[in-house]
Amino acid sequence: MDVELDSGMSKTLHNGLQVLELLVTHPQGMSLTEIAEAVGVHRTVAHRLVRTLEAHQLCRRDKFKRISLGTGLVRLAEPVEQDLRTLARPILEELTDATQATAHLVVRENESQVRMLMIVEPHQARMHVSFRPGQMDPIDRGSAGLAILAALPPTTGEREEVTRARERGFAVSHGEISHGIVGISAVVPRSGTEMPISIGLSLFEAPDEDKLGAEVVEAATRLAAQLG
Repeated sequence: MDVELDSGMSKTLHNGLQVLELLVTHPQGMSLTEIAEAVGVHRTVAHRLVRTLEAHQLCRRDKFKRISLGTGLVRLAEPVEQDLRTLARPILEELTDATQATAHLVVRENESQVRMLMIVEPHQARMHVSFRPGQMDPIDRGSAGLAILAALPPTTGEREEVTRARERGFAVSHGEISHGIVGISAVVPRSGTEMPISIGLSLFEAPDEDKLGAEVVEAATRLAAQLG
């Protein structure tokens, strides 16, 4: 994620977080030189950043000196929206079992982006869509963001897909996040002060969008009841 550094931010911390974000996209690991070049710092600076992250178990080096994410991140991530994820998991699992499609829980991160907070993949399907938890996408692309926008009052110039989603009660997208993937999502009904959330499905084809949409809406309504 590109973040513009301003005078009120710590450059060192900013660079350290850039290292972590880089490693998220390189699960096979990176060399110290690759990290230095990607972040735009001297190799000595990159070494200090990596050593600090290693000390906190946020990254690690293998026997080939390639650097990858460390297990300390699991400890940090566990409390994030824990109650929401605990309540959502069984609902997503039931939705996945019923549709044999990948189900996801998406939250609005900011004005322009959404983040995949949880993904549940089917166990029995021969093929299924796979995503990375934590993935950020534009709010105006893909069914998850479109569903969240459709829960807001209409705006001038909004996409036709948002207007259509408001009418149907769920959003549908085709190939907007990943080529050839159909997304079907519905917003979780909540009060206006709560963080916007959507539940959805990602699959290779959707012969009956209305049926799948109804199942997604039902799952979103159940989660809303659980959240109170």
